Formats: sequence, C-alpha cells, structure tokens
Amino acid sequence: MIKVVVFDLDDTLFPEHQFVISGFSAVSHWLATKYSVPDFFEVACHFFQQGIRQNIFNLALLELRGEYEPTIIQELVDIYRQHVPTISLYDDAKWAINYFKKYKKLGIITDGYLPTQQRKIEALDINSCFDVIIYSELYGRENWKPSPLSYQKIMEFLGCQGNECVYIGDNPVKDFVTARKLDWLTIQICREGGEYCNITPQKSHEANLKIKSLMELKNLL
Repeated sequence: MIKVVVFDLDDTLFPEHQFVISGFSAVSHWLATKYSVPDFFEVACHFFQQGIRQNIFNLALLELRGEYEPTIIQELVDIYRQHVPTISLYDDAKWAINYFKKYKKLGIITDGYLPTQQRKIEALDINSCFDVIIYSELYGRENWKPSPLSYQKIMEFLGCQGNECVYIGDNPVKDFVTARKLDWLTIQICREGGEYCNITPQKSHEANLKIKSLMELKNLL
C-alpha cells in the first residue's frame, strides 16, 4: 500500500518556463537600470522559444551590444538565480496536494541551486503542505538525482519502506532509475508540450506508469 507520495518540483508541480520568464524579466530590469541596455527580455525570450537552453545571456548580450565584459555574465546569473520568482502551481498540482495530504505523507525531491529552489517553494507557498522537502544540493551536487541519497532520506525521515512510496516526476533521464531500484512505484507526468515527453529512455530509466494529469493519481493510488 502506498503511504508516501513524493513529487519532483520543476515541470511537475509548476511550469518551469514561468521561472525562466520571471528571471529574464528581473535580469532585463537590472540591465536597463545599471547599464542602460534595453530589450534584453524580448531577445532572451526569443532564444528560449527557439529551444536554446545554454548561453542565452551571452547570446542576448552579443545581439544587443556586440561585445561585453565577461564578468557581467556571472552578475546576470546571480540576478536570475536570486530573484523572487512569479510562479504558480499547475491546477492539477493544486488538486493533488490538497487531495493527498488528507490521506498520505507528502514529499518533494528537487535538484538545483539551493537558494533558487527554496525561493520557488516560498513563492508557491507550499512548504506547510509537505511532510518533508529534500533539497539535494544540501548534500552536494554529487547527490543530485539519480543519486540514491534523496530517496533514502525520504524513507529515513518518514519511516517507510520503498514499496510504500511513489515518485512522480517528468524527467526519465534521472527521476526514476534509482527510485525503481529502491522498490518505489514511479510515475512520469507527460504534460502536453513537456520537455521530456518525446524522450525514449533506456528501459531501466523508464517509469512504471505514465500519466497526462496528476488528477489520474486518484485512481492509480
């Protein structure tokens, strides 16, 4: 019997692109104020919509200024990571949290830069809804998923066995392989247009089940 429901955060409980857009807006405001550089937001969003995920700050500054001091990139990264984001839960995530917190223990496992992930949780105002939130960065980047440590911490903190846990995430590259080895049930959320929906992972990395909405969990669990 499943006693513990654990979620990934980014693109599982809220759309990560909201954070990206919010971060671009913060960086754009800072650049316009400090360096009188206009239009960063529009240019950065254009690159993001083209599917570019690396070096967007570099590419945007090259287009806007032609050249720039390399040190400015770290400043932009810091602004992006440390801004207070404007983000909101998916509707089905709101439902799932409110529904399952009545019957199950709830957890989150999230990778990423620690202050950034903490600000996301604060902005979503969900900290009190969960029995445990594991920020894997606290244990060193080598313990980001698929390291077993975060899953083991969940079982340790909540006093449960692997076969009593389910993990719901979106990324088959890292979310499910270790959870399955620990005897967790694994479920991939495949939202329309999701970043990883069209990836075909190794068999060992696949989730046990796939869903399109977290509302499907009611019948599955």
